[in-house]
Amino acid sequence: MSTALGMSTGALAQTANSEIDPALRRVEITGSAIKRLESETALPVQVITRADIEKAGVTTAAELMARVSANVGGLTDGASINVGGDQRGFNSANLRGVGTSSTLVLLNGRRMANFASPGDDTGVDLNNIPAAALQRVEVLLDGASALYGTDAIGGVINFITRKDYQGLDLNVYGSRTDEGGAGKRTASITAGTGNLETDGYNVFAVLDVQKTDRLSTSQRKFVSNLQVPQRLGHLLSSFTSPANIRLSSAQRTHLQDNGFLLNGQPITNRQINFAIPNCAPPANLYLPNGTGGVDGCTYDYMGDTELYPKTDKQNLLTRGVFKINNDHQLYAEAALSRSRSYYVGSAARVIGYIDASRVPQLANAGFATALDEDGEPVGSELELRMRLNEAGMRTSELTSESQRYVVGATGTMSGWDYDVGLNHSVNVVKDRDTHGYVLYDQLLAGIADGRINPFGPSGTEGRALLDSIQVNDEVRHARGTMDSLDFKFSRALMAMGGGDLALAVGGEMRRERTEFRPSALLMSDNINNDAAPEGGVATSDSRNVKAIYSELLLPFTKQWQAQLSGRYDHYQQVGGALSPKIGLTFMPNKQVLMRASAGKGFRAPSMSDLHRPTVFSSTATLPDPVYCAAEGNDYSVCADNWDTRRYSNDKLKPERSRQFSAGLVLEPSQHWTFSADYWNIKRTNLISEIGDDIILGNLAKYGDLVHRDEDGLIDYIELRKENRGGQKASGIDLTADLHGVKTAWGRFGGHLSGTYVLASKIQTSPGDSYISNLNAFVTDGVVQRWRHTITLDWDLGAYSASLSNTYSSGYKDQNSAINIDDGSVVAANRVKAYTIWDMSGAYAFSKQFKLRAGIQNLFNTSPPYSNQAYYFLSGYDPSYTDPRGRRFYASANYSFK
Repeated sequence: MSTALGMSTGALAQTANSEIDPALRRVEITGSAIKRLESETALPVQVITRADIEKAGVTTAAELMARVSANVGGLTDGASINVGGDQRGFNSANLRGVGTSSTLVLLNGRRMANFASPGDDTGVDLNNIPAAALQRVEVLLDGASALYGTDAIGGVINFITRKDYQGLDLNVYGSRTDEGGAGKRTASITAGTGNLETDGYNVFAVLDVQKTDRLSTSQRKFVSNLQVPQRLGHLLSSFTSPANIRLSSAQRTHLQDNGFLLNGQPITNRQINFAIPNCAPPANLYLPNGTGGVDGCTYDYMGDTELYPKTDKQNLLTRGVFKINNDHQLYAEAALSRSRSYYVGSAARVIGYIDASRVPQLANAGFATALDEDGEPVGSELELRMRLNEAGMRTSELTSESQRYVVGATGTMSGWDYDVGLNHSVNVVKDRDTHGYVLYDQLLAGIADGRINPFGPSGTEGRALLDSIQVNDEVRHARGTMDSLDFKFSRALMAMGGGDLALAVGGEMRRERTEFRPSALLMSDNINNDAAPEGGVATSDSRNVKAIYSELLLPFTKQWQAQLSGRYDHYQQVGGALSPKIGLTFMPNKQVLMRASAGKGFRAPSMSDLHRPTVFSSTATLPDPVYCAAEGNDYSVCADNWDTRRYSNDKLKPERSRQFSAGLVLEPSQHWTFSADYWNIKRTNLISEIGDDIILGNLAKYGDLVHRDEDGLIDYIELRKENRGGQKASGIDLTADLHGVKTAWGRFGGHLSGTYVLASKIQTSPGDSYISNLNAFVTDGVVQRWRHTITLDWDLGAYSASLSNTYSSGYKDQNSAINIDDGSVVAANRVKAYTIWDMSGAYAFSKQFKLRAGIQNLFNTSPPYSNQAYYFLSGYDPSYTDPRGRRFYASANYSFK
């Protein structure tokens, strides 16, 4: 992956410019609104070229961003695997690990509508970026809210598509994995006509189609090697087939008093299963230390779910430029995309009820007439925790559709460079339950009357009932729309010692709208395993945003240069703020450059933060200190997965931020370039929820957020968006480039891009201590100390090859899960470092025809073991690892020009 450093000199700048567009002497680089030679810009910008993308063998924007060392904790297809979870299908970027909502993603320098489905993360769905159309990607690793807006605290990623393309380009790509599953096929067509200079116009279009196969746990050896049942039985499920019976305390006591035996032993737990010790392997296991306990069965969903979803993705980008005269051009751009993900989870879990008279082993237990120690009837109704295998696996279809239309004019007028554009962008998310979800009331009736057998195969009538109550319904529909008018003017004002003093001014007016529409069936709260949101009604919200900004370039001398900029944003309902920024560069000679920048910013709460419907969820297994005090701190009694309710807050205020950076660029020879940039970000008034683990760990301060029933047991924990505390992050970005080394054996090059994080921590509330997630998994994730990508390149005539390595350092695991059967806490673990090697080679038969083949994950490295309990998948952390293993791919490209 090559990097055109934001402030480079001599040979490096010329190399970078030749890769991007040799026809342009002055270009606009992300981080500045003023056109100038690339080597003059003041901020660190990493440039990923089209050649880099091809060498890496990636076909999506999300796969590409996974290789950027500064991108930490973005949402991926693997991490989104769950059943009924929030924002499935969303692929996002997260620069510096400060949050998806604080990373601004642009397409050709302009915004796109955010992923419409309401949730904690707000940002552009990378599935909507037309990867086949990309010419390059510019990653600004410096908070630039002074130019781009309030959500650029972590940085800016500008995806830049081809422009002025002529000819016809055909590309096909195919890959398969060593162990099967997750194969991929892609095809793209690029066609363009017209020379802007001679014909006065250029029109081109790119169509990209991709299909990826699903990957299930049964297709990967590393899943069994993780030994999840043995290590993490307490993270598995007590909903089994045949069903576990969940006795009341009185029912258990009655059976114990009457000498009831199970598997030849007196029962000790409230959960029993007559299938022990065999249960029904391989998915249903007898694990005395699992969630089923010593008297029940435990369901291993890691043996019966997906690791990677099946997806279909289509993108179309078309752009036309029309030359009015030498000074003015009109342009229009349309981008259409659809990404469909098919999520397949384990069979539905059911809490059902049956009379003891229908269970042969308990029919004569005397429940109907027995009294407890208080003289109250014991009762004969039994609670079941069952796995509904006969209804099939839970399957959902998530579709994210995007439309973006831009029309504008650009050129020069009275010495001013100008660009004015209208932007209409839409994202629609459709979430459909397609199979395995059933109508709960009719399911309960079928269990109660015996048509559905919780302990074995149902009869013909029961299976017919399950078929008839299957749900196939678009349960959630979300739509987000953004309409904007933006303008930008820049010009040189006067000569200074190092060049022209230049000024840029610009502004933006946009309207954001969000709509969320739950289906009537969902709101009936009658879909098993898909609960209705509290107070769920269709919502429709909108707001206006206005902004104005300016930038001043001051080249005092050929050595000293300053960049001053400021932006004022105003959000309806939230308010506004001024975000200033200053950048300085000093170049004592052609081999050395020093740079520094400082600025302030703010992030307005998203529409989802302000207005999203309440979400019902649950915690990881956590102890309740109040309950534990009454039970002698016996975690097997007082720890559980407590219900939560997550609320938005229409009274939120904006976050505030300040960031600064300082760097050094060295070019000791024409072949070597080195850079080091220190960065520091601090946010206050942080928009966040208090972690459920933090609430229960500090009830003296947060006890009012824990709602209890009349018996003092937790009913639910309130997780509400508030302006709380702060966040600090700092680190050093390092790059090293070797380029253009010619030998008798070919030309060699190499690149290192790494991020060393010095601090990453969050303060829950003002006055509280900061909690560090640097090299430690806390609540929902980890920021690794060191991440890098290294690439080595070689070419000789028609032959070329590339070898690359991506690396993430090891860290302290979450180490917080509790076994509620025996009260034990999971064994402490340190997650091992994760390193992946890729290689590829290409042969150019001619200028028109080129073949490439490669191997990704050359050594078939598996995700390292982790005991994290945050993600649905257990045994490893899916947020940064890749479960697909070794993959072989080949591509062919033919160009008609």
